[in-house]
Amino acid sequence: MTNWYLIESEKEYETAIKRYEEIRYAREGDVTYRELMLLVKIISEYETKNSTLPELDPIQFIKIRMEDFGYKAADLAKVYGDKATVSKVLNYKQALSLTMIRKFSKLLQIPPEALIKEYELQ
Repeated sequence: MTNWYLIESEKEYETAIKRYEEIRYAREGDVTYRELMLLVKIISEYETKNSTLPELDPIQFIKIRMEDFGYKAADLAKVYGDKATVSKVLNYKQALSLTMIRKFSKLLQIPPEALIKEYELQ
């Protein structure tokens, strides 16, 4: 386990993101799970301090973060539990539910307030 501190530079941020990707499926009770929770916290704090949220609708934001992390719709379905619903949401056929907002916010490190904005369905 690496000793982690507050992230103060883009290089440290990239290192933290890389490590997060390596251990993102750690299970509760494992030593790496505690490291994962710490990384989520310090990455989130760094992003909050150093980035402004673009004016995107929630689905665009989700898709960008999926790309950032290399996730597919199937990864979101693992977290949410229903692949068909995730597909409908990503294709603007169904609105995000409160449960989705909570789970996707955590998984994709998106502030929940960015996902509660109104957007048009097709």
